[in-house]
Amino acid sequence: MKNFEYAAPRTETEAVELLSPEAGQVEVLAGGTDLVGLMKKMIIKPDRVVNITEIDSLKRIEPLDDGGVRIGAAVTLDEVLEHPYLENYPAVLQAIRGINSMQLQCQGTLGGEVCQRPRCWFWRNGEDLIDTDVEHGDNRFHAIFGNSGPAKFVSSSRIAPALIALNASLRLIGPGEREERYLPVGDFYRVPRRTGQRENVLDPQQMVSHILLPSPHEGWLNATYEVRAGEGPEFPLASAAAALQVDGLGVIQDARVVLGQVAPTPWVSEPAQTMLRGLQVDPEVAEAAGREAVSEATPLSENGYKVQLARVAVKRALLLATGQETGGF
Repeated sequence: MKNFEYAAPRTETEAVELLSPEAGQVEVLAGGTDLVGLMKKMIIKPDRVVNITEIDSLKRIEPLDDGGVRIGAAVTLDEVLEHPYLENYPAVLQAIRGINSMQLQCQGTLGGEVCQRPRCWFWRNGEDLIDTDVEHGDNRFHAIFGNSGPAKFVSSSRIAPALIALNASLRLIGPGEREERYLPVGDFYRVPRRTGQRENVLDPQQMVSHILLPSPHEGWLNATYEVRAGEGPEFPLASAAAALQVDGLGVIQDARVVLGQVAPTPWVSEPAQTMLRGLQVDPEVAEAAGREAVSEATPLSENGYKVQLARVAVKRALLLATGQETGGF
């Protein structure tokens, strides 16, 4: 690990002042469950690490005036799981429970999970994130959507699909000490186009301070379903989050379906969303929505199996959201 300067600010303003205008010079530390490993392997080599876990405003879960919830970026995942304000957001809780590791849930933070770096094993073994011959290498865990360009890794946040389906937003602070910006989670992620460009739109002098969940309006149902190889803390092979607005007869008025672990960004499935509107969810409709969701998939040489897994994830997320048996284990 490279020598670095360590800072532990006590306020948001102090944290922003410690950031650098040059990309890669400063890294923000919360739980450290991902950052520390990357630093040990010299994949990330910051000159300064800014620990935000001493900032009180980032460690709170607070109700909003409109009925929503504001969660600080330094709130741990187990605190989210246990808090009564989150009981109407099962999609988020199911994604956190899927991590299935007490240590990761106790130490990992919501902000860190949202900003998690790709799990691409080419990159984590020292190769470039986008300038790598993934097509002719071991691409079993790479993208089946949005992979026509140089980026073929998958977005690794397990919670982001649920946040996007729930229409959540992020509060970004910086680059100025009093500057703040609110951004839909779906607009936070991007596909890097050149070496060194990150997978999100954060300026080097910006950081995520809070995650804001909108009020759980009556008639909205939501769920997350992950397809995993085992019951340990391994990352899912494919996942889906669904949020459905249903009327008194169970007819879908609006739908949001977001896939995870299948593209360089969380993947919003417009075909599935369009198909679902005006229908009632039953196993046949959920199956059809799953087929629609993967209708535009472009698998690589070794990851065609993920098409089937993504289809199943969508189907079971819809069934789970509407309180039906998923058929899973």
